[in-house]
Amino acid sequence: MRIEDRPEQHYVAIKRTISINDFPEIADKLPVVIGWLAGRGIAPVSAPFFKYDSLEMPDRLEVEAGVPVASPVEGDGEIFAGVLPAGRYAVHTHHGHPDKLADATGKLLAQAAEQGLRWDMTDRDGVETWAARLEVYKTHPAEQPDWNKWETDLVFKLA
Repeated sequence: MRIEDRPEQHYVAIKRTISINDFPEIADKLPVVIGWLAGRGIAPVSAPFFKYDSLEMPDRLEVEAGVPVASPVEGDGEIFAGVLPAGRYAVHTHHGHPDKLADATGKLLAQAAEQGLRWDMTDRDGVETWAARLEVYKTHPAEQPDWNKWETDLVFKLA
């Protein structure tokens, strides 16, 4: 785990409320967001991500499929514009299959707790609401079809 200071980051995304078993529904939206940007001649500035806004595991997750952009963009239809907040973030880089991200997340949460770090989130009646909890997919499937060789950053905003 490392700590990074990050500036605010503009992005565009599609948001869904799903169960953990319905994750493919939101995963399928990343190509839609990327295509929407390409259709407007806008290039992403870094890797796409999933942003977990609200978690009530395993039945209710509010998740965004997002792509960072250089400057504010006006949304259209199901595409909306957002801003990731500036601040300190805990970051863990996971090498391997995305199916193992739950284990990597557990390790990140445990390391942060050991160091006395607090998340920028609230927990009300078992519903966690996060300022920024991201899975950043740094490996493109077309470039690396072997999921066991993927690189993914877990990026969680600190309080």
